[in-house]
Amino acid sequence: MKLKTTLVVTALAAVLAGCATNPASMSGTSTTVSRPMSDTTPATPADSRARVHVDLGMAYFEVGRYDVALDEATIALNDSPNYAPAYHLRALAYMLIEENAAARENFERALREAPGDPDFNNSYGWFLCSQGQERAGLEYLALAARNPYYRHQTRPLTNAGLCHLRLGEEAAAEAQFQRAVQADPENAQALYLLADIAYRGGRYEQARSELIRLHQAHGPSAASAWLGLRTERRLGNADAEASYAAQLRSRFAESEEFKSMNQGKFE
Repeated sequence: MKLKTTLVVTALAAVLAGCATNPASMSGTSTTVSRPMSDTTPATPADSRARVHVDLGMAYFEVGRYDVALDEATIALNDSPNYAPAYHLRALAYMLIEENAAARENFERALREAPGDPDFNNSYGWFLCSQGQERAGLEYLALAARNPYYRHQTRPLTNAGLCHLRLGEEAAAEAQFQRAVQADPENAQALYLLADIAYRGGRYEQARSELIRLHQAHGPSAASAWLGLRTERRLGNADAEASYAAQLRSRFAESEEFKSMNQGKFE
């Protein structure tokens, strides 16, 4: 299973208060919190017009039309030049097309316009993690997760876990994924990664437990069925192993996991 971020779709990140000139160097800075701009009423008619274009742009972003998303963000900024969600949308699009300098510039502008927005903290935090600035990214993700107005705390908690994995800090990652599941018991990514960490640590009963929770909520994927098969193989449960093998054969026959099973590559 690829370690995808949880930042796509809807609004995503948050900002430190006071907005330093370089938001990536925020250690020790006092912060404010605010509701996500996506949850608030636009302040002016111009902002209302801009929001329509940002919402449309986000819809295009979600289906991979980053060019159209950028066009809609530009139209929004023509209506309201300081409208933070438009800069955030531009940053997300630039990040996905790997124009990282432009992404950083627009994330930082969004943060200057709307310090305290947890969506912006989440997005920028993950961006920094993906750019090799994991420690700075973790600070932004922590701000988002602590914001009492944020309804999606599971997102920055999951992203923080992914960030710790990038640093090779599995215990810290596991703790973040556990918090993410407490915030959203059906967080598929966090449940899978908890199972994966437990499996790699030789805690096969725990891996099985996490996979059961995952499959009850979402059903299996190729990756989770493959992890389940290997877990049951380690536990000596031939019937459960065969059941997972049958699922891979019937539902995921084109997957790399099925190929690995057929080749006997269990580790």
